[in-house]
Amino acid sequence: MDQIKMVDLSRQTERIKEEINLAIESVVSESQFINGPDVLDFEKSLERFVHCNHVISCGNGTDALQMSLMAIDAKPGDEVIIPSFGYVSAAEVTAMLGLVPVFVDVDLVTYNIDVSKIEEAISPKTKAIIPVHLFGQLSDMTEIMQIADKHDISVIEDNAQSLGAKLKKTAQRSGTIGHIGCTSFFPTKNLGCFGDGGALMTNDANLANKLRMLSKHGQSSKYFHDVIGMNSRLDTIQAAILNVKLKYLESYIESRRKVAAFYGERLSLLSGIILPVEMDYADNTYNQYTIRIKGGRRDELKLQMGKKSVPSMIYYPRPLHQQKSLIGVSRYVTRPDQSERLSNEVLSLPMHTELSEDQLGYICDVIIDFFN
Repeated sequence: MDQIKMVDLSRQTERIKEEINLAIESVVSESQFINGPDVLDFEKSLERFVHCNHVISCGNGTDALQMSLMAIDAKPGDEVIIPSFGYVSAAEVTAMLGLVPVFVDVDLVTYNIDVSKIEEAISPKTKAIIPVHLFGQLSDMTEIMQIADKHDISVIEDNAQSLGAKLKKTAQRSGTIGHIGCTSFFPTKNLGCFGDGGALMTNDANLANKLRMLSKHGQSSKYFHDVIGMNSRLDTIQAAILNVKLKYLESYIESRRKVAAFYGERLSLLSGIILPVEMDYADNTYNQYTIRIKGGRRDELKLQMGKKSVPSMIYYPRPLHQQKSLIGVSRYVTRPDQSERLSNEVLSLPMHTELSEDQLGYICDVIIDFFN
């Protein structure tokens, strides 16, 4: 049995190596390394995939979040509602722009923002809600959009971990339901490039124009700077690679779903863990397969798995409202107790497109043996 990895990018790449090499060689031959034709080609391809009017590529997912807040004209002192459990990006750019992150606790089933607690966090200063579709599971966007419409608040989706997921009722893809969607092409994402990369999605032409200007130093045309912007571009080689990999994204997601089904079947009878679920309103792309360990045994299980050569990861060991950099610049109405609980219970198992049944069986056996 081959070594088990959390993510096996080398084997995934090997399957499409010839296509990738041809795409890179074409860019090198043309030598248009910035804003080459592959960038526009990829944007158009992604527009078709997510059924969105406008895709604006950029340097990374964090830049996408920052530009989104700039595009909706958020001003220092304005407040942005963010789930308290997840990666730091959304809260970080909010604070960096002089805005106030307002943390809302998450739901223990989905790990996403608890919709029932959003309205209590809304104030006259609230400018936006950033639902983060954690681990590949969509937030309850139907309810979130109703709340946002009621209070005239912008919705910026962070779908860095959920690209390709969709609402079952409307078939809308993640990132296209809110006013702006932000995604990342970090190599370990469902659609990853060979470095950093990101994109924004919107169906609003005015927002799209603003976002394009912001990504290019605020230029309306070359050397004419209408607004203060930033320099955030997806380079041509990465766009060419992504254009190849986008053709396989559906199959990548299907592979992840099969892995999740295997885990679910083998581990479902263990009383010591809680498995991730797929909600009835949306599918799950399983960017991570994250379980919860009962009884304070998470770290013990992780140590035992490591001894048996099974990798695992803790996403995330400290909730955002407890991060040193955000204390004093953020607030919350109700203490995010569930986020604190998740930080002590979650453990992510190996999840990628190249896991074999032998490897999956071994991973499950190690976990089962621990609890038995």
